[in-house]
Amino acid sequence: MKTRFTEQARVATEERRHTLIPAHPRTIDETGLSFQFLVELLTKALFLRGQMRLMDLVSYSKLSVAVLEPLLAFMRTERMCEATRSSEAETAIAYNLTELGRLRAEDYLRKSQYVGPAPVSLPAYVKQVREQSVANMQVTREQLSKVFNGLVVKEGILKQFGAAMNSGRAIFVYGPAGSGKTFIAEHLAGLLSGDVAIPHAIVVDNEVIQVFDPLTHEPCVPVNGSGNETALGLDRRMTTDARWVACHRPVIKTGGELTLAMLDLDFDESARFYQAPPQVKANNGLLIIDDLGRQLAPAIDIMNRWIVPLDRHVDYLALHTGKKFMLPFDVIVVFSTNLPPSKLADEAFLRRLGYKIYVGPLSEDEYRQIAKQVCTELQIPFSEEGFNYLLHEHHYKSGKPLSACIPRDILEQLRDIARYEGKSAEMSRELLDWAWNNYFTHD
Repeated sequence: MKTRFTEQARVATEERRHTLIPAHPRTIDETGLSFQFLVELLTKALFLRGQMRLMDLVSYSKLSVAVLEPLLAFMRTERMCEATRSSEAETAIAYNLTELGRLRAEDYLRKSQYVGPAPVSLPAYVKQVREQSVANMQVTREQLSKVFNGLVVKEGILKQFGAAMNSGRAIFVYGPAGSGKTFIAEHLAGLLSGDVAIPHAIVVDNEVIQVFDPLTHEPCVPVNGSGNETALGLDRRMTTDARWVACHRPVIKTGGELTLAMLDLDFDESARFYQAPPQVKANNGLLIIDDLGRQLAPAIDIMNRWIVPLDRHVDYLALHTGKKFMLPFDVIVVFSTNLPPSKLADEAFLRRLGYKIYVGPLSEDEYRQIAKQVCTELQIPFSEEGFNYLLHEHHYKSGKPLSACIPRDILEQLRDIARYEGKSAEMSRELLDWAWNNYFTHD
């Protein structure tokens, strides 16, 4: 039964992948890349990897035999490579660079050291991003309830987030520190539905920009897990373009480390190719910008950088050669900040933000719910008397708001000091006093 279920899941995944990934190119023209670009890519691969069988070149370049054959035939005619065959099988052909080929490869590597899966063209990337737009995704009340099940969040706030996710527009989340803004923003990832195709790289004006990032993108199936890519590549009935990776909708989070330079293409001077900025890697998904206002660059400069993308759903990037080009900006951007909105942007910018959601202090009942959940998790007996003591002797007397982060922080400190002193962790006045005074700073 388990084997049958696994096989059904595999077939379903393959069917979903086939409808998601573009059809494979059967000719060089259908790749959207120039003949010379592909020759240079194969030459560099053979130079760095040494002898490669035809099946290795298929797996490495993500191009089918039908596309590779004319390229390799040209390279042999130009005396750049030579082929050897150990048997009659097509897969037994292996290729080596000649001395002339190695000299050419050195020239090509000086132009760009990118060696890997063949990129896709810019028009193909633009078309795919628009077809799998995050705006096509629907979020329902049932989905929201499932994702936030057991979490203490006001019903009105959840309703705002549900509507905001359906809009596909930016979300501005603000409120005091510790109110749970980041916690809620991170859980929005659970509302993303549907898979997307992400290219290993794109090419613009013969310059390569890497897009797929194994650290941020989560493939639906392992990229090189089963060896099926090679088998498909050698099968002339191959249906999908292996230059694309079927992934879950991306979620990228950045915070105080964000700089204006990070939002532009990252050109490696030595390798001579680019890494895509976070908003491109997040296309068709979610981009969370946490702690807005804590960055080194002024908040107003960072906010102004987003005016055109948020308004027109396109972004403009520039190559080191000066050439500018346009990319789709199909991202739900979540800005999260502790600062008042008026200190970050003017009304003209705030108007461009689809939803402004305030996350503030909790009610006593909500605060109690969180405290009980944390007690259960930390195996500390919940005490109504201790809870009331925390409220009346600490929160109300000090004026500290009932922030969502405080129960966990206080109870974890209570547990830590109990362990140190060899006591049972309990919500006693003595331990609550110690944890409270240790947690908050004093001038």
